[in-house]
Amino acid sequence: MFLEQEADELIKAVNYVKENLAKQTEDLAAEIIKCFKNGGKVILMGNGGSAGDAQHIAAEFVGRFKKERPSLPALALNTNTSTLTAIGNDYSYDVVFSRQIDGFAKPGDVVIGISTSGNSRNVYLALALAKQKGCFTAALLGKDGGTIKNIADLPLVVKWPNTPRVQECHIFIGHSVCELVDRAF
Repeated sequence: MFLEQEADELIKAVNYVKENLAKQTEDLAAEIIKCFKNGGKVILMGNGGSAGDAQHIAAEFVGRFKKERPSLPALALNTNTSTLTAIGNDYSYDVVFSRQIDGFAKPGDVVIGISTSGNSRNVYLALALAKQKGCFTAALLGKDGGTIKNIADLPLVVKWPNTPRVQECHIFIGHSVCELVDRAF
């Protein structure tokens, strides 16, 4: 049956994450915990489904994940349509995130780009600028990691050919990070 096949593939993809990205996931959580404890913020971004994931993870930090704790400062750069369309119109879609990084990011912040292809130009340019500004950069990527794997301080590459499974693994990683952050606060 179709659903059984999809579930079996998802289980295989999650097992890939468990076997290959557990340490990187814990390392990302540690960087985020350090950032929050030092008064920094987490900035996330992505396009399409990855934009939804960025917004989802930011909401888990600002609201709560599983337990009561103080609100933690996080934002997704893809949520303000006025900002996105103004920058896209006045400059270019390639800089819709880097222009915001220029305004919001401070040294010590954690900036996370999400791209299932690993080749989103606007995510790449934003991570490059965030590094220049003294931020720790991480990326949730798919396929072979694309060009972004070369710019991020911590690339987490879900080497899977199927985009929906990559996205499901990205939110699994995001939720795992949120759980570890919850435990620290």
